Amino acid sequence: MFATLWHTLFFDPIYNLLIVILDYVPGGDVGLAIVVLTVLIKLVLLPLSLRAARTQHAMRTLEPTLSALKERHKNDREALARETFAVYKEAGVNPFAIIALTLVQIPIVFALYLSVSRGGGVPFPEINTALLYSFVPPPGMVDMIFLGIVNIAGRSLPLALLAGLTQFIHGKLSLPPLAPREKDAKPSLKDDFARSMHLQMRYALPLVIFFVAYTISATIGLYLLVSNLAAIAQEFVVRRKIPGYNGHNQPTS
Repeated sequence: MFATLWHTLFFDPIYNLLIVILDYVPGGDVGLAIVVLTVLIKLVLLPLSLRAARTQHAMRTLEPTLSALKERHKNDREALARETFAVYKEAGVNPFAIIALTLVQIPIVFALYLSVSRGGGVPFPEINTALLYSFVPPPGMVDMIFLGIVNIAGRSLPLALLAGLTQFIHGKLSLPPLAPREKDAKPSLKDDFARSMHLQMRYALPLVIFFVAYTISATIGLYLLVSNLAAIAQEFVVRRKIPGYNGHNQPTS
């Protein structure tokens, strides 16, 4: 059952779309095909991405209200949960939109990597014709050297470095700045946790992205690089589309 869903929803569509794109990119360059495929995926996911960005912005706007609820119902979790969801519903906010965006992209990344590295038992540059839809012909040429420089099936330090760097830039653009600690404020577990998560997202995540991009293959490095560039561009689109959005997910005064 799981294998059928995996092939039907993710692996086979990604594999076939990659093959179709290979017929149109110059020289059957697999790297260029991955770039085009990544852009197409980002365009398909754009409505979900914008919804997630609006959700982040709205949740930050609602923080004072939610903090007041936590203080009022600190000894009654059921009442807190009920009123919190009521606030979300009234504001038209769905907190799961952010999680959904992440969950959708994980199998896509794996499907792309497995398409190139294994291809259902036949790794690129060979084509597994048994996986092709009836209307998808095999490509005339398959070139594994991206732009004549990078072997897309191997590891690439430059692509991994660029993937990590663009992740850092995106985090700098999208994450809110840390509020300075008040001098007389008492230590707070919640505040310490928030600061820890913020620092991890800003500094540790780019290192994780670099490690993953370099360890697995240049295929993943290229996908993450293009994804991050698209996310950076989207950040500027969001700033224009969401009233009061100032680029740091905070409401403007």
